[in-house]
Order: sequence, then structure tokens, then C-alpha cells
Amino acid sequence: MADLSAQFEPMPDKWANYGGRALTSAIIYTEVPADADPLGPDNKLVVAAGTLGGTTTPNGGRVSVGAKSPLTGGIKESNSGGQAAHALGRLNIAALIVEGVPADSAAMYAIVVEADRSVRIDRADAWAGERIFDLAGKIAATRPEGDRFATLSIGPAGELGAKGAAIAISDTQGIPCRFAGRGGLGSVMGSKGLKAIILSDKGLPNQAPVDRDAFMVASRKFSTALREHGVSGTGLPAFGTNVLMNILSEAGGLPTRNFSSGSFEGADKIGGESQAETIKKRTGRDHINHGCQTGCVIQCSRYWVDEAGEFVTKGPEYESAWSLGANCGIDDLDVIAAMDRECSDLGLDTIEMGATLAVYMESGALEFGDGA
Repeated sequence: MADLSAQFEPMPDKWANYGGRALTSAIIYTEVPADADPLGPDNKLVVAAGTLGGTTTPNGGRVSVGAKSPLTGGIKESNSGGQAAHALGRLNIAALIVEGVPADSAAMYAIVVEADRSVRIDRADAWAGERIFDLAGKIAATRPEGDRFATLSIGPAGELGAKGAAIAISDTQGIPCRFAGRGGLGSVMGSKGLKAIILSDKGLPNQAPVDRDAFMVASRKFSTALREHGVSGTGLPAFGTNVLMNILSEAGGLPTRNFSSGSFEGADKIGGESQAETIKKRTGRDHINHGCQTGCVIQCSRYWVDEAGEFVTKGPEYESAWSLGANCGIDDLDVIAAMDRECSDLGLDTIEMGATLAVYMESGALEFGDGA
């Protein structure tokens, strides 16, 4: 970012079989000084697909984002679904490494990788301060008709250096509602003057396996195992990740009122079962689940809608529901969804924000359960 240049480098032999977290952490450990300022020029932001990104492997599209964390000071990998990993895989890019900071600290940029692997760093000052959902529409307006692309973007929180800032990743519908949330890596992206990363893979094939027959046998075996397992084949598709709410409350492991208890009396109101029932009632559809990435056979994702059936936010996922819900003493899914939407739009991690709000509530400044 210092001189707004881009180049391709071969994968070092020592990392030839690395992907995802292994690769992002290896790069940060090797190339970022331990005493580097997380928001300074010596830190690096690494985006890497798992080793199976861009293939037809079931659930092979997880993406890892790595950096020195401004929240913890340690090496951080934040993991997400969405389409970015498949785009990187089809582009034959093992990792995208962003280093340095712009000479103009007030400038905002977007990195664009086209399907022909050409790379440019565009000035994007007009996007400064944009919230994530509005930004998605502005990014889409810059793309050719019929393009297939994935995005990673930040909201105002990342631009301002908030230590709970997240990176939004677009899903199969192009909605930026999957998040690399942990560790404040959105602020690292913001410190590099980077508002968005746009990855086009239009017309590109999936990665071809060396031994196609063996690959297909293994993929089918894995897919069958996922579909036949009680959790990945039944619980998660029916009730999403929030299927855990009631289970953990009954087991005494649900974070409640700033972790002062492990069970929440309102768990059933905000659990996956009630969530699914409400979404079905409001949409008039029985099939409410979908995959946040192509090739997902679990399909635990869903969209929360308001009483008019209009999209509000993703999920809410279990992590958001416990942190913004039970941990704050709130038992209303619409309230949780409203906070989830606000966090997503600003580019804030819902786990971090729910934990922060619960500490604030325990201080006496706000009552537990005060959703408004």
C-alpha cells in the first residue's frame, strides 16, 4: 500500500501444502516483527483460502484472515464462510498479502483482482465512512453486468481503528453478511487505507484435482458423512447454529448476564427452534436454510426477516444470539437481530460487542435485559 503496487510471488516450498490458518499464521509469524504496531506499516493482512478452496469438495470454502491482532497483540486468524475462498482458489491465489500503509493517510482504496489475474489498487475516497450494506450496492455498481465476484469489506468501525472491528465477506447472494469477526482485523484492514477487496472469478473453473477419481470418491464419502450425521445433517440444517442455545442452556454452559450464569430462562425464546418457526411464519416458506458458500451440504445459514418479510440480517447465528442475547439478559430475537444488523452494518464483531455491553450492564450503567 505504500507505493500502491501489486505483484505475484511463487509459494515458498516450505509452505507448499499450507492453506487457511496454517498459511496466514506462518506468514505473520515469519514476516511481521513481534513488536510491530498492529495498526502500523510493519503489520500485514493475509487472506487465504483453505487448501480445498476453489474445489468441489463439500464445505471447502472457508476463508482465513490473519494479522497481528490490535486486540490481543498476538497472532490472529479469523475464519469465515462466504465466497471469498472459492474466488481465491479459482484465481489460483494461495494468499493475498497486504503490507505497508498509504503515503496519504486520509486516502481510501479498493484492491480489485480480475478474473484474468490482473490487479489494480483503485482510489475509493467516495466510499469512506460507508456502512457495509450500502457499500455492497456501490461496489456492485462498479462491476460489469453478469460478473461473478466476492468481496471483503470494512465499515466505519474498521476505518476508525476500533479493536472490535470485523471484515465482512459476501455470501452466495452477494450479501456482505459473513464475518471474519475476531481479533479486530477489520481495523488492520482500515489502517492500510483499504475499504474493500474485490475478487472476480467469472468464467474460471474450479481447481482440478490431480487424481480426479480418488478425489470424487473422497468427496462423496465426506458428503455422505456430513449428511448422515445428526448435527450436520439434521440439527444444523433445521435450526442453524442457534440449535446450540437450548442445548447449552440445559447443560449449564450458556454465557448469561456477563457469564455470571450458565443457564438463561429466556433461552427457548431466542433459540434455533423459535428462530426457525418465526422465519417460516414471516416468509411463508418451509425451506429457510441455505449455504453461505457454494458446495455447502450442511446449509446452516438463514436470513432473519422482519414482520413484513423484509431482510434484516443473517441468522442471527448462535454466537450473536448468546452474546447480544443471553449474555445481556435479552430474550427477544427481533431486538437481537436489530443489534446484529447494526453491528454488521458498522463492521463490528457481535461477540465482542455483546461481551462489552454485558460488562457495561454489570457496571450498573444499564440494566440487564434493556434491549432498547
